[in-house]
Amino acid sequence: MAVGFVGLGVMGGPMAGHLLAAGNELVVWTRTPAKAEPLVASGATRAENLTELARACETVVVCVSRTEDVEAVVEGLRPGLQEGALIIDHSTIAPAAARALATSLAADGVSFLDAPVTGGSMGAKAGQLTVFCGGEPDVYQRAEPVMAAYSKRTALVGPSGAGQTMKVANQIAVGGALLGLCESLAFAQRAGLDLVQTRELLAGGAAGSWAFDNYGPKVLARDWTPGFSIANQRKDFGYAREAAGEVGAPIPGVDLVDSLLAVLDEEGHGDWTTAALFDLLARGVKPA
Repeated sequence: MAVGFVGLGVMGGPMAGHLLAAGNELVVWTRTPAKAEPLVASGATRAENLTELARACETVVVCVSRTEDVEAVVEGLRPGLQEGALIIDHSTIAPAAARALATSLAADGVSFLDAPVTGGSMGAKAGQLTVFCGGEPDVYQRAEPVMAAYSKRTALVGPSGAGQTMKVANQIAVGGALLGLCESLAFAQRAGLDLVQTRELLAGGAAGSWAFDNYGPKVLARDWTPGFSIANQRKDFGYAREAAGEVGAPIPGVDLVDSLLAVLDEEGHGDWTTAALFDLLARGVKPA
């Protein structure tokens, strides 16, 4: 049967494209129909609604934004889901919500794999994402061939919810790396250093990171197009606080970076890439 794909945004669109290029029969649905047009032109089928997509597909891949979005998608799919169907959710949602969805769907004979991704829009376009998976081993094995179309590495990290918990750990680290990049380059600019040379030299040494390699060029170009948006980063930080509260883990770095991104968000720039944090620090804005 066909593979269904729900959500064709900055991440989902390229991922679905890789599935189609790999020879899969692809059925797509998105809230914004225009986003499906390039895939339909390349051979995908557009479903009229989620229930129709579920009836046509044994495996459904979901890549939307928030917990409530995934819950709404699942409810839309549910009337058409067959016993034995598989949902692979690449959205970033609360770990507790992923566990609840897996339990609810299991009662209907449907498998659910929480499988958030990292690698950003660049990784999605290149088919080089890393996928953190939570679920049963047999469910992961069923999902592996599908995910291979757009990933460089997938890993089963534990039972349902563990994939989202690993994504929380990832986003905590991403926040710190983002602050390190932007704080460093904002300081270098104020001190009169050449930013191109600074970024090149620091990226090649102990200060180097994914952020220096991928967001450094955006800072130099003052290109604040996402990428990964401030609004999405702050959403993920909310899930991080929730998950950290459950286990009693302090995450002061998350609170600091979120307080800075909140300033840009409140200025109406929630759709800018997170690397725009440089702009704020270059202006001399300090944490509240």
